[in-house]
Formats: sequence, structure tokens, C-alpha cells
Amino acid sequence: MTDQLKALYQSVILHHNKEPVGYEKRPEAGMIIEAYNPICGDRFNLYLNIVEGQLEDIHFHGFGCAISKASTSILIKHLKGKSIEEVKQLVAAYFKTVNGEAEDAPEDFAAFAAAKAFPGRMKCATLSWDELNEYLKSVS
Repeated sequence: MTDQLKALYQSVILHHNKEPVGYEKRPEAGMIIEAYNPICGDRFNLYLNIVEGQLEDIHFHGFGCAISKASTSILIKHLKGKSIEEVKQLVAAYFKTVNGEAEDAPEDFAAFAAAKAFPGRMKCATLSWDELNEYLKSVS
């Protein structure tokens, strides 16, 4: 892992852990998706409002390590206001980036590519993304 990637990884995680985007309970949301890792105990709820194929509003709340919280914050930051098709494309781009397969993804996605060097942390980097991806498979 390059020093530049390490610095980006640390910077993004520290920032989004301290000041997460969309960190708010929204029990009235049209869809609530639970992201839970029983191995480490990380648990977040994703609160989505989808109107006419558009992700109008998305928030999250819960607890977990800095990596899973920052990753979920990045998810919220990039997906709010997108069409379901755009959301699917961004989720796929995130997974490619985390797996080291994409080069043109947003810089904050690239920060999580560093998790690949720490296999025990990959689930932290993908927890909320995995659960959202499962939900998206059921949405046309």
C-alpha cells in the first residue's frame, strides 16, 4: 500500500467518523435496512425514502468501528438524490474500487481500497454497502 493511499485512508476515515454525513434516526422512512455484523457487533440502520425511482432521502444511525461508520457516511454522501439506476452503478463502482479493480471512482471510495490490505477490515468497509446492494437486487 502506498503512503499516499494510507494517508487518504486515514484522512477520510477520521473525517467521516467524526463528522458523518446523514447521521440521524429517521424511523418514519419508507424503507429501513439493517446492516449488522455479528462478528464484531457493528450495527447501522439505513433510512431510505424512494419516490418514483429516485432516492430522495437517505440517512443512517447506529454504532460500529470508525471504518464501518465512515464507509456508511460515504454511502450517504454519494447516493442521496440519485436515481435507483445511478445508485446501483455507484454501489458497483464502490465494490470495484474496494477490491482494487477501478481507477476512476471518487477519491473517497479509493480510500477504502486500503482495507484490502487488512482482510479482517473488509467487512467493515462494505457492511452497509452489502446490505444496500441486497436490497437493490429486489428493486427494479
